[in-house]
Amino acid sequence: MILPGHPEKHLSYCTNIHPGEDWRTVFSQLKSHLPNLKQRLSPDKPFGIGLRLSARAAEELLKDDHIKEFKNWLDDEALYVFTMNGFPYGSFHGEKVKDDVYKPDWSTKERVEYSSNLIEILANLLPDEAEGSISTSPISYKYWGQSAEKFTKIKNIGSIHLAQLAWQMAEVFDENGKEIHIDIEPEPDCLIENSEELIRFYNHYLLPKGSEFLMNEHQITAKRAEEILRRHIGVCYDTCHFALEYENPAEAIQSFVDEGIRIGKTQISAALKVKLDDERASRPDIADHLQQFDEPTYLHQVIVKTKGGGLVQFRDLPEALPSIENQHADEWRIHFHVPVFLKKYEELYSTQDEMMESLQIILDGDHCKHFEIETYTWDVLPDELKTNVTDSIERELRWILDAIQ
Repeated sequence: MILPGHPEKHLSYCTNIHPGEDWRTVFSQLKSHLPNLKQRLSPDKPFGIGLRLSARAAEELLKDDHIKEFKNWLDDEALYVFTMNGFPYGSFHGEKVKDDVYKPDWSTKERVEYSSNLIEILANLLPDEAEGSISTSPISYKYWGQSAEKFTKIKNIGSIHLAQLAWQMAEVFDENGKEIHIDIEPEPDCLIENSEELIRFYNHYLLPKGSEFLMNEHQITAKRAEEILRRHIGVCYDTCHFALEYENPAEAIQSFVDEGIRIGKTQISAALKVKLDDERASRPDIADHLQQFDEPTYLHQVIVKTKGGGLVQFRDLPEALPSIENQHADEWRIHFHVPVFLKKYEELYSTQDEMMESLQIILDGDHCKHFEIETYTWDVLPDELKTNVTDSIERELRWILDAIQ
């Protein structure tokens, strides 16, 4: 939906909340939830969708007349797709995901083919001369035991692959004015996990390697190659992930602006936060509460801020819990997407304040047009926080709409 007071900015939620890896199941889920949500939240105006498709569902949608059928349904229901989540390639619900969510990485043809299919789908679904965004994984995962030389190679190959897709998106733009961009989503423990690493990748890998590829492959100038990369490859600012890294929102956002890197998409999400600087905090009680969030499906990276200001990282919550008594720790932030309206739960907190600070800065500037709530963890939340999915989505969207007025 269009954000009130921001006529060029769109808000929705990411449909990765709904289980389904094949197109038939995905379409059934969309039919079950979206018309109801549209009627509740935007009865008189079109309602936008943040669409998530697995590689299998994307392939199936492009076969036969499925995409025509889907587009007709969207038009009939006054729904539209403006953004897609191209991060998880395969299964995302009901089974162990953990670090498999980063596979295949950007050195593989499978990642390229999947992303290319999403571009084709979005080019078909976008309204005329509209802008579309696709969030994607941050190149690869640091703990797969690769050497520094191997990761350099992955960055180089990934840069060329992203340049290939940038050319595909440039052709779409030239043909019908639909401006699509792929937006890299930094995440803890990945090859790109913060603003500094994103900028370094952009300047030292994507621009030189990608430009060289485009110049040689399509006989264009260096200026034109860089223009294509900057237009079609950006950053997805996930407010949960940047808060996990203890980044200053104003500084991180300004750094992208200064470097000419577009913020193509903002994912609105909150992480768990533990305050240990209060001497009254009972660490055993905090550990007991955190145990409720130790579940086997997703990775829940932990980043600890010490009293000296340093950061200590753990790959997953179970690895971090034994160190809860460490007196040098000042604060924990845990990669567990909690409802955006949740500020405190028992002795735990969320990064809601950091989320809203980032969101307000981005909204106040001309930095980004696409905003997507991404709380995908409803089925693994503690029982006290689980509610009807449609009601939960509505509550999150209404909370954000009220908070930014």
